[in-house]
Amino acid sequence: MERKIPTLVLFLWIFSGTVAADYVRPQPRKTLDFPSERKASSYPQQVHISLAGDRHMRISWVTDGKSSPSYVEYGTSPGRYDTIAQGESTSYSYILYSSGKIHHTVIGPLESNTAYFYRCGGEGPEFQLKTPPAELPVTFAVAGDLGQTGWTKSTLDHIDQCKYDVHLLPGDLSYADYIQHRWDTFGELVQPLASARPWMVTEGNHEQERIPLIKDGFQSYNARWKMPFEESGSSSNLYYSFEVAGIHIIMLGSYTGYDEYSEQYNWLKADLSKVDRGKTPWLIVLFHAPWYNSNYAHQGEGDGMMEAMEPLLYAAGVDLVFAGHVHAYERSKRVYSGKPDPCGVVHITIGDGGNREGLAHRYKDPPPEWSVFREASFGHGELKVVNSSHAFWSWHRNDDDEPLRSDQLWITSLTSSGCLTEKRHSLRKILMAP
Repeated sequence: MERKIPTLVLFLWIFSGTVAADYVRPQPRKTLDFPSERKASSYPQQVHISLAGDRHMRISWVTDGKSSPSYVEYGTSPGRYDTIAQGESTSYSYILYSSGKIHHTVIGPLESNTAYFYRCGGEGPEFQLKTPPAELPVTFAVAGDLGQTGWTKSTLDHIDQCKYDVHLLPGDLSYADYIQHRWDTFGELVQPLASARPWMVTEGNHEQERIPLIKDGFQSYNARWKMPFEESGSSSNLYYSFEVAGIHIIMLGSYTGYDEYSEQYNWLKADLSKVDRGKTPWLIVLFHAPWYNSNYAHQGEGDGMMEAMEPLLYAAGVDLVFAGHVHAYERSKRVYSGKPDPCGVVHITIGDGGNREGLAHRYKDPPPEWSVFREASFGHGELKVVNSSHAFWSWHRNDDDEPLRSDQLWITSLTSSGCLTEKRHSLRKILMAP
């Protein structure tokens, strides 16, 4: 398991190789400082948006005032709001910490590929968002294990240069690790990007924050980062699915039940049974702990989930899996059951967003036959799905200029390769199993 720095809370201690490229990594960067700034109690803070079902967005923000309203005004022209949507709010307490009022308001229906201007609770600045396109091409930014360091800031600056439509984050957001005000500073850090494009996240081990007999896990994460689990038929914010421009994306939970008798596994079968690959040519999955990992860090931690779910994802014809957890970058060939397979899944570990724990430098040598490229550097990825058959993947080191790609690949979808015809029978058999 990952070694954590012990954190003192109420006088309790809570314990919660080589690389492919010839590249000299720069020194670590320090954790960012966030000077306190007093704002009106109803002033919207930590604004971020997420997809919330067909043609809808969820606007989330925090206010210090407990009586602040949860409505959003929005329209397609600056300063002119022709629609108002009413939302909901929540809050939570964690030992000596009490959160502000956390607001979640769903707006829509919205036009695709359109800029909207909005204001939260009738206070504060005007924000602008852009909805994803309804048809391909579409671009995703991908970065996990962000944290709040100088490298995080560099990652965000590079992502800001990318003309992306949706951000995908495979776990480990704030690295608050029980210190709850760090959730607040993380929300402020990502607000410039997360208020303008939807951020779709799943949980990592640093979101658990469980204290045995005192606090259940994921309380802070679930309160602040509400995802469209209800809209996708899930009973848990820890796993859900959504669609963008003919791409079905499934966010799974590495830290909730995943065996064949679990709620998550049964939900996943039901979700996959609804996917029409004729209309949805691409299938992408995200979770936190990688299944294919040649780094010594976190070796084998995804094996249980892999044993339970890999046959299902393979039979369903998943094209890409993104994971985090290991603080480095690695890309596989199409692979299944530990071996290269032309009808398998491309696995990409991208837990290199900038966290305070540093990089995972040590790799196994020689590399496994399924491993194509690996490097212990901070960075982010960009996935441009061009059409139903082709997508372009690129990975960018943080200290390189944006035009320089450190790794890149054209990916052909399984729907265009003939693989899904062979898989149809095995998928039907798994989906019909009790």
